[in-house]
Amino acid sequence: MAKSIQSVEPNIADLVNGWLKSYKLEYKLEQESLNAEIDQALNDYASKNGGSGGNRPDAKLILQANDGKYYPILIEYKGYKDKLVKLDSEGNVANRNSKNEFDFKNINSYAVNGAIHYSNAILHYTGYTDVIAIGVTGYKDNYGNLKHIIGVYYVAKANFGIGQKVDEYTDLSFLKKEHFSAFIEKIKQLSLTQEEIEKLKERREQEITASLTKLNNDIFKTEKGLSENDRVYLVAASIMATLGDVANNVYPLTKADLKSSNERNNTDGDIMIRKIESFLDAKALPKDKKDLIVRTLQNTLTVENINKPENGESQLKRVFAKIVDDLGIYYKIGLTTDFTGKLFNEMYSWLGFSQDQLNDVVLTPSYVATFLCRLARVNKDSFLWDFATGSAGLLVAAMNEMLIDAKEKITSPEQLAIKTAEIKANQLLGLEILSNVYMLAVLNMIMMGDGSSNILNSDSLTFNGNYGFTKTNEKFPADAFVLNPPYSAEGNGMIFVEKALSMMEKGYAAIIIQNSAGSGKATEHNKNILKHNTLIASIKMPLDLFIGKSSVQTNVYVFRIGEAHQKDDVVKFIDFSNDGYKRTDRKKTKKNLFEIDRPKERYQEVVDLVRYGKSKLCIFTEKEYYEGHIDPANGNDWNQTAPVDTKPTLDDFKKTVSDYLAWEVSTLLRNQTMEDDSLGK
Repeated sequence: MAKSIQSVEPNIADLVNGWLKSYKLEYKLEQESLNAEIDQALNDYASKNGGSGGNRPDAKLILQANDGKYYPILIEYKGYKDKLVKLDSEGNVANRNSKNEFDFKNINSYAVNGAIHYSNAILHYTGYTDVIAIGVTGYKDNYGNLKHIIGVYYVAKANFGIGQKVDEYTDLSFLKKEHFSAFIEKIKQLSLTQEEIEKLKERREQEITASLTKLNNDIFKTEKGLSENDRVYLVAASIMATLGDVANNVYPLTKADLKSSNERNNTDGDIMIRKIESFLDAKALPKDKKDLIVRTLQNTLTVENINKPENGESQLKRVFAKIVDDLGIYYKIGLTTDFTGKLFNEMYSWLGFSQDQLNDVVLTPSYVATFLCRLARVNKDSFLWDFATGSAGLLVAAMNEMLIDAKEKITSPEQLAIKTAEIKANQLLGLEILSNVYMLAVLNMIMMGDGSSNILNSDSLTFNGNYGFTKTNEKFPADAFVLNPPYSAEGNGMIFVEKALSMMEKGYAAIIIQNSAGSGKATEHNKNILKHNTLIASIKMPLDLFIGKSSVQTNVYVFRIGEAHQKDDVVKFIDFSNDGYKRTDRKKTKKNLFEIDRPKERYQEVVDLVRYGKSKLCIFTEKEYYEGHIDPANGNDWNQTAPVDTKPTLDDFKKTVSDYLAWEVSTLLRNQTMEDDSLGK
């Protein structure tokens, strides 16, 4: 019987703790307290995931670098040669399984996996945004000598909490005071490629969808007396209160801060409102905008029923805890996704709307939002507006495209920082008339680093074209327009397109709309639009694009602004019914979108076809791509398909003759066989 290998974890702990002591670092061991905020975070993260007794790293400390920031460092020990780190097929630390659930087997068995799990607890529940996760394991060689292996990972908002390996190390002397700032500078040089960011974003989006469904289901079933608006405002308020802004001394609200007190001006709602006001002040929001947000949230947060303690806990505190526990990690790690848009769709899926109303509140999928922005040729210098902002998904997509372009083209860090601030403050504008949806749009853009400056709670059809809360006497110089309008509006929503394009002098526009808008439902609007703008493409989208949310056939129309459409202008008609995705409408599944046939390449090819023409045909053929013409005085001929040529070719004739001769020969042979059989009898 083989002798079992004994763990050397106590020896590893003794070795590494000895190093820390020799570096004169003030470290804390497993049972010791580091600080109240981190202690609470580690404890709460465990309870959320069904564990007991909290998370306890083997060693922990906080160090300050020359940049002035404090960095928590969490260290986990193991005692076997092969227990340093477990990676998934993509090379990331494997802390979640294929169902996007925590893989506690890996987290408990591998040193780095455990340290990264603890680090995510800190990202989730505290104001720290950068954590160092260290795993150390070891073994004894054939001579009884202790050998050690170290894994050092950077876990932060910047890498979505997944963790990036820093380098190979043989000890932890990079933590010494004289080396630590250089180590932090090294970390700042780590970066993810755009492809890696997209993959991580995709993974996190799947997790978000599952968490939002769980949260809304829980609140809907267990929390009585809350309207759909209350739920929206509670989520918005909880997120604002827990985001914090440590640079401006606004610290995230914690569950422990809510006391469920009946004391006047000190109820849980009062405490949350004060924290939100501090947060908005730190964001330097204009007073009238801040007052509007606070006033809207106050109506829900300060009512008596939600603040009344039952068994020592108010309903507000209970709901706040659910929101922070289920969603905190996602909005704390700086996602580039339309987070509140997903929330918005999930909220509305519970409501008893008619089909028409549901069609009006449908979120544009993030990959379609990016598609529209690329069709509208959005870049770092664009000024883009959206006249039916909803939860700001299109503005989020546009801002991401602008920032990516800026990062690729600006090499000076200082100039890039200036351009980034300019994009967020002055190059995006959105209009939303529904106050509850407006609140989500503002929240979304605040979470994205605050492009909320010019999101207005007003009617697009009476909009004067000026900036919102800044430079209110100055026209917004829009040269890009994207839109997913409410289809119940006049002309299926084309009235918004006519209004927006009439206020623009140049640029491009891409809108997704019910396709009957191009075949008779918006004739007069379309004719007016073509007097000053050119239709350059009409794209038929997949019928199941909004499966489970809406049942309408949509088209994307792309315009060049400022040039009247001439009857000889070429229009590119593209049948994009097959976009490479398969969609399902299964309510309980964690994923409803599947890549079947190169969807990313298909979306890019359509963008290229619209811009450059049929020379870019690769996946598609001329059966899906057709260059034709429309009558600008018609207004209802925008949905064309490639004509089917019914004139027979020489090859068709040859095939027909060949088929006929084959039939003749077959018939003659069959008749001959029958005659032979009859003679034989």
